[in-house]
Amino acid sequence: MPLAKIIFRPGIEREGTQLTAGPGWYDMDKMRFRQGRPEKIGGWEKFSASVIKGVARSLFDWSTAASAAYLGIGTNLKFYVESGGAYNDITPIRLTTAAGDATFAAVNGDATLTVTENGHGAGAGDYVTFSGAASLGGNILAAVINHEYAVATVTDSNTYAVEATDAAGATVTANGSDTGNGGGSTVAAYQINIGTNNFIASTGFGVSTFSSGTFGGGSSLSFAGQLRLYSQDEFGDDLIFNPRGGGVYFWDESAGTGVRAVDLSTLSGASDTPTVALHVMVSTLDRHVICFGVNSLGSAVLDPLLVRWSNQESAAVWTPTATNTAGGQVLSGGKSIVGVVKTRQEFLIFTEVSIHSMRFSGAPFVYQFSVVSENISSIGPNAAVSIGDVVYFMGNKGFYAYQGSIQRIPCTVLDFVFSAIDKTQYHKVFAASNIDNSEVTWFYPQGSGGAEINRYVTYNYLEQVWSFGALARGAWIEAESRSFPIASSMITGDLDNNVLYNHEFGHDDEGSELVGFVESGEVSIGDGDSFAFMRRVIPDFRFDGASGNASVTMNIKGVGFPLETPVTLSTSTITSSTKQNHVRVRAREVLLRLSSTGTGYGWTMGNFRFDMRTDGRR
Repeated sequence: MPLAKIIFRPGIEREGTQLTAGPGWYDMDKMRFRQGRPEKIGGWEKFSASVIKGVARSLFDWSTAASAAYLGIGTNLKFYVESGGAYNDITPIRLTTAAGDATFAAVNGDATLTVTENGHGAGAGDYVTFSGAASLGGNILAAVINHEYAVATVTDSNTYAVEATDAAGATVTANGSDTGNGGGSTVAAYQINIGTNNFIASTGFGVSTFSSGTFGGGSSLSFAGQLRLYSQDEFGDDLIFNPRGGGVYFWDESAGTGVRAVDLSTLSGASDTPTVALHVMVSTLDRHVICFGVNSLGSAVLDPLLVRWSNQESAAVWTPTATNTAGGQVLSGGKSIVGVVKTRQEFLIFTEVSIHSMRFSGAPFVYQFSVVSENISSIGPNAAVSIGDVVYFMGNKGFYAYQGSIQRIPCTVLDFVFSAIDKTQYHKVFAASNIDNSEVTWFYPQGSGGAEINRYVTYNYLEQVWSFGALARGAWIEAESRSFPIASSMITGDLDNNVLYNHEFGHDDEGSELVGFVESGEVSIGDGDSFAFMRRVIPDFRFDGASGNASVTMNIKGVGFPLETPVTLSTSTITSSTKQNHVRVRAREVLLRLSSTGTGYGWTMGNFRFDMRTDGRR
């Protein structure tokens, strides 16, 4: 019988059954489609040997006029600026107390230091740095006290505890000579409050500690302890960033990586700077700093629909006058700004029920606002990404593209994604671009009740096909000034040891096996009672990398009826020297599964030919 070439449709099909998916693809992991053919995705390695504290959910890459490359990294615990592979802690200081305000008490045989500081404002996990302290008289020396600590427990607004360590991090236990106090010169510098790794929904707008009311009569929710999401953008050589629901901060690149970021209000000539915001961006075209969801002039209360912008070319001046371009606009519709995406020509602003366009128009109004769509929006603050002139975003019930108007993207994995996504953690979803592979990927949490990101779904916008898989990442950036896209790990059980990865690097998972597989739908060669008998397969592969040890495992499965569980009927190994595989398979429908577990190589499937014919049951 002549060899039959089965052409598998590109893309994953999960809107039906495995039978209706054939001849196409039904399941996969760590694979993509290129020119319609399955291909193992690129690997990754650590971006730097250094580690960061907390899960990074925000990355921003920029370079200066002098070609210095930086990476802003916002985690739930810290904010870093990376330079030359080193992660520099520039987390802003919210409070520095007067010398002598902080005192210490120790108990013999215990490493716990009780700190008394009236109105400290710290919560468990917050960071404080002590300086100028004196020895307590025994093991708790000045060098033990005078460094950074994470607050262990909080007793009340005036008292908290830390666990005493030396400069190397080893635990230090007090002895009977440690009588307490620490001297009259201790200064405590408190970093901004940390965030968490979970989103907590509210019946009203999630107002922060800066606000005192709610919208729609719902109960209030403090942003303290809320899921920590940063927005950040470059202002010339410098960086401006904002923890969602917190203050707006400025890092002066010329001061060096050893200097922390500061509140906008501390800049020279500052006037009416925002005290709380949901999102910050810089307009590249006209050099305004823009806050979305921000306190109004003369108020410390966050208005979740207010957009304000600074005077042109200034990050410090926000007071509108007849001679400058500072101003503001309240959006109509909805209760809160969810997210913002910057394109080449406009800002696309998402509320929970609508989408607005914001375009620079010049004097006297500076910006023009218009409603783009109603009853459609982004699923979360970071679920949209701009690629060229197109914005791709995930909504509550589907995927969309914006290029002057909103278009729904046909999706062959829609129910697979939305039936399993953790609906309580929509704010964790983020979109990522991979321009070299014409892809936009959404990372999302599958599960319920506080699930972390563990899945991804990818749309190839040139070939208009979908793929998916399992991968835990906190953030992703194309990183145009770097050689590879950069992503953050998602280690929540050991927050002191998170890392960044270079993606699309080689073929492995940090030198270990990167397991990829793809499985087809069920393929029939006849109707009624006809069975297929297959006796030979002529495979077609392209191997990349260390092709000398490259291999792919081919499993051929079969079923007699659609509701049966597929049974593996043949297993073969395919290498670069394989000419043909002899098999003995009989089934009404057959399906193909290709997988690899080795290191150092990638692979792409070509056109397979099968020696098969119709047959009976025996």
